[in-house]
Amino acid sequence: VQLQASGGGLVQPGGSLRLSCAASGNILGINTMAWYRQAPGNQRELVASITSIGGTNYADSVKGRFTISRDNANVKNTVYLQMNSLKPEDTADYYCQMLGRTGWGSPFNIWGQGTLVTVSS
Repeated sequence: VQLQASGGGLVQPGGSLRLSCAASGNILGINTMAWYRQAPGNQRELVASITSIGGTNYADSVKGRFTISRDNANVKNTVYLQMNSLKPEDTADYYCQMLGRTGWGSPFNIWGQGTLVTVSS
């Protein structure tokens, strides 16, 4: 199973970006999808997560500005992070994470490569 993240870039304060992360491979199902971020000199922190039935959890710092969603239809197995009203302190490498089970029945907990979000004027 592999994850491919995309959507990062440079945006001005107050702007928006949408991150995507798609899973591929022999996947039976994905329970939890999440986005984390890590700024230079800081520990990786949870930004948002979403369960298989749509339950969501957000870091206090992004509540009301970021929205996590997932697309399980047609085996897309993709998670999105819509980021609005971006602030310079949102600048970080963003990583997706997925926890699920392969078609062979074994569990997986995998990370995508980071995608850099830079918020600057």
